This record gives sequence, structure tokens and C-alpha cells, in this order.
Amino acid sequence: MSVSEYATKFEELCRFAPHYNTMEAKEDKCVKFENGLRPDIKQLIGSNEIHDFPTLVNKSRICDKDGKAKANYYKATNEKRGKNSGRGKPYDKKGKKVDESGSGGKGKGDGNCFKCGLPGHRFFEFPKKDGKCFKCGDLGHKAEECKKQVVCFNCKEEGYKSNVCKKP
Repeated sequence: MSVSEYATKFEELCRFAPHYNTMEAKEDKCVKFENGLRPDIKQLIGSNEIHDFPTLVNKSRICDKDGKAKANYYKATNEKRGKNSGRGKPYDKKGKKVDESGSGGKGKGDGNCFKCGLPGHRFFEFPKKDGKCFKCGDLGHKAEECKKQVVCFNCKEEGYKSNVCKKP
């Protein structure tokens, strides 16, 4: 219901409540009218504390008209752009990530594995059969078989880690 329709209906009903037609109750009439407005209009009008009924109705109509114009503007803008114009989920219907590298986005980055630093696979697809050592990073053996000693990051001595280092 528009504010104009609401104001007309409100005035018709006020005929049956003579209290609202007296000078003493003009503020009560405004409060009653304001409480019946849609929440979006009530939020805009409520802070103004308008106590003159014709002014309140006029301001409410302006807010209603502006709100409809704003809604129509955004509706027309969205129709021009189309439904799938860059907003929404970054995945297609099959759950695959959409490549955004052509649209100025980050894209897929360098494509290297976070675990080993090599290209061609992602960390959760890491080929465990290649035998890369997680201790020294060399290929051909695993960390348990590594011949290199652990080095303390505090004192740079071999044989223990920094968490058990006795030197400050």
C-alpha cells in the first residue's frame, strides 16, 4: 500500500475516532499515523519528530516516492547488466572454480604446490611417491632416512633443535 492510499484510509478511519480531530490530539494523530507506516519510511520520518499532520503526510509521500524511484533505478540497472554479471559464486554448477585471470582478478597465482613448491599439482594432490625429504628438501629419501643432522636456529650447531638449545 502506498503512503497516499494509507493516508486516505487513515483520514477515513479518523472520522470514527473524534479524539484525533481535536487540537490537543494533533501530536497523538501524528504518532498514530507514523506507527502505521512501512518500516523503511518510518525509519526515515521518525527521527524528524514532525507534529503537524499535513507536513507528516507530505514528507511520508516524498519518502515513498523516492524509495520507489530508487528501487526502479536499481531494478533497471540489474536488468541491463544481466543476472550473471560477475557477482555471485566463484564456482560453476559442477563445483569447479571459475578462471578469473582474464577479468583482472588474481587468477590461479603461480600454481605451485604449497608443500613442495613444485608446479603441476596442488598440496592435497601431493605425489607421496617421489620420496622428497621434508627435513632437508632433497629428493630420493624420506625424513626418517635423512643423513643430514638437525641444525639449531639459535646457535647454528648440528644435533639438536632450537627448543632444547642451552645457549641464549
